[in-house]
Amino acid sequence: MPTLRKRSSGILLHVTSLPGPYGCGDLGPRAHEFLDFLAETGQTWWQMLPVVPSGAGHSPYSALSAFAGSPLLISLERLADEGLLQRSRLAPSGGLGGAVADFAAAERFKQERLHEAFEAFETSAPGEVRSEFDAWAHSEAWWLEDYALFMALRHERHNAAWWEWEHPVRLREHAALEEAQRRLAKRLRFERFVQWQFDKDWKCLRAAAAARGLGLIGDIPIFVARDSAEVWAHPELFLLDREGWPIVVAGVPPDYFSKDGQFWGNPLYRWDVMRSRGYDWWIARLRAAFARFDAVRIDHFIGFHNYWEIPGHAKTAREGRWMPGPGAEFFERVFAALGGVELIAEDLGIVTDEVKALRDRFDLPGMVVLQFAFGLDPESRNYQPHRFRRRCIVYPGTHDNDTIVGWWKDQGSASSTRTPEQIEKERAFVMTYIGSNGRQIHWDMIRTALASPADTAIIPAQDLLGLGSEARMNMPGIAQGNWRWRLTRPLPRGVGRRLKALTDAFERAR
Repeated sequence: MPTLRKRSSGILLHVTSLPGPYGCGDLGPRAHEFLDFLAETGQTWWQMLPVVPSGAGHSPYSALSAFAGSPLLISLERLADEGLLQRSRLAPSGGLGGAVADFAAAERFKQERLHEAFEAFETSAPGEVRSEFDAWAHSEAWWLEDYALFMALRHERHNAAWWEWEHPVRLREHAALEEAQRRLAKRLRFERFVQWQFDKDWKCLRAAAAARGLGLIGDIPIFVARDSAEVWAHPELFLLDREGWPIVVAGVPPDYFSKDGQFWGNPLYRWDVMRSRGYDWWIARLRAAFARFDAVRIDHFIGFHNYWEIPGHAKTAREGRWMPGPGAEFFERVFAALGGVELIAEDLGIVTDEVKALRDRFDLPGMVVLQFAFGLDPESRNYQPHRFRRRCIVYPGTHDNDTIVGWWKDQGSASSTRTPEQIEKERAFVMTYIGSNGRQIHWDMIRTALASPADTAIIPAQDLLGLGSEARMNMPGIAQGNWRWRLTRPLPRGVGRRLKALTDAFERAR
């Protein structure tokens, strides 16, 4: 079984970034082909972004549910294999296989075919298959029923956010919810069916990964979106007023990514209520994540020590203040309930000694990003490979960074936090430190990551291809235009041979 405690490596590639004909990547044949590429190149890990249904800006970090799977990731080919979809319905009428994900077109195309598959299931599924579906839905009812009703009500109201609904359903009055369940019974069954299909696709992928000796690394944002089933269904867990408006919201102060900080807008937790309930909601969330993944990265780990609280009426993140998080007690409860699960602490940002102590108390691997290793910030020194501790995950860059080539060529754009002078000094230091002339900076940085003492090295797919800023996945603090990069074809065999040679040379092969 893969473990983060052995020397290994892998690739960071979100599922929607896989190639394919449906507007964005999914859990169908191309995902299994990517598993073959990982196995052939000696990798151990496939790391991806959250696989939940994306919300505002198509961001997987602003999801409609913390528990559901994204319908966009369901394999239409597998529905056809099950006889629920005509194969003639698999071919898109327009070009949906481009280098930029078209989430809106993908959703229109897939939703229509998911409805067709559902109708076929309702009219022709054998009794034993119906019983299998009903048993699965019953076992998942603890989250599925709230999610299905949330999505059905949202659909009925043309995707209006839940705080725009009429008072009885917005505030979850019992009679109003019962009436909605009767009125929307078929839509509820459709939403359950979609989640069942996702679950089957996921189990197939995970079994295929395990058969190849590969592990899957998932990602959990510390906060959830305001427009989500969880905030609507459990307002008592969040700092909201009686009408559902956030009293305070999440973000981060000014940092490497943004001069004004980042105003995320997520509602913050009532940690006192969470504590009184033994953190049961969080434990359920993590248990569900480990049913899908072998290791899980917790985004914004710093928030468990302290978090940036911004008034709900504020204009920018600069108006926030630090507040204490739940600390060690939270992780004590988690590990007591779940055992020795493999968590990754996304400990980037303002990493104080207290944050490091919390991470180290539970022996969690943190993250080191090579792009941060050569600047003037005093923290940069801790990202230099000769200072690494083994118990960490090294990345040339993450989904929030520019690509290596884009970072190398940056001259100090309007969004940059580095001056041209700082960039020149940084570039000179990089060439000295890693022995590069800059002509193949992406491979030089990949080699540096793989050669480092870190137990685990994860390489973004864009860097394997030497792509520039056009392939950047996310620009933190910018709400639109993110998450859209994707492959147009599988990773080339030549790239695979070079990756395998380096993986073997630095003793990271499985």
